[in-house]
Amino acid sequence: MKLVYAIVNNDDTYAVNKGLQKAGIRATKLSSTGGFLMAGNTTFMICCEDAQVDMVIEVLKEHSRKRKQFVPSSVVTEPINEKSVPVEVAIGGATIFVTDIERFEQV
Repeated sequence: MKLVYAIVNNDDTYAVNKGLQKAGIRATKLSSTGGFLMAGNTTFMICCEDAQVDMVIEVLKEHSRKRKQFVPSSVVTEPINEKSVPVEVAIGGATIFVTDIERFEQV
């Protein structure tokens, strides 16, 4: 068995959740915050059989998208005394970790 951690942007949470449900995949959702932009995320914890991992990742790819956002340059670089100008950064998509599970129980 595997445990898939998928961190997605809050904007994609509903679509990812519905996609997982439609595929018959059960998941636990946790609210989380990204360290770079301090933006809201959702972390999905998905326990599945080894053979289902690729399907889970495909669902995540299909329902989480990358997008561009403008942020003050002081967020991206060291703050300086000059005027902060907006910088375009890519956000969204999914960050996925897959780990082995030694034991899984539902009681």
